[in-house]
Amino acid sequence: MKEFVAYIVKNLVDHPDKVKINEIGGTQTLIIELSVEKSDIGKIIGKKGKTINAIRTLLMSVASRNGIRVNLEILEDGERVSEESAAAGVE
Repeated sequence: MKEFVAYIVKNLVDHPDKVKINEIGGTQTLIIELSVEKSDIGKIIGKKGKTINAIRTLLMSVASRNGIRVNLEILEDGERVSEESAAAGVE
């Protein structure tokens, strides 16, 4: 899953070298923490959250084939980003 997310995200951002992905695995749920350059957060979230929702939909599809659940979180300075407030600033 980590490689799948990395491939998608690195092709969307201006600073692919700054992309960091951390997987936290549980028994039935996988949490993927995504950190990108501050200027790239809007590109990942997209207008009205469409891009991040599309990425999450793809992840859920792959995860369900493997019998697990997945949650993708975007981090900024180690804290979870509120997509609603970040998307409001995206044109």
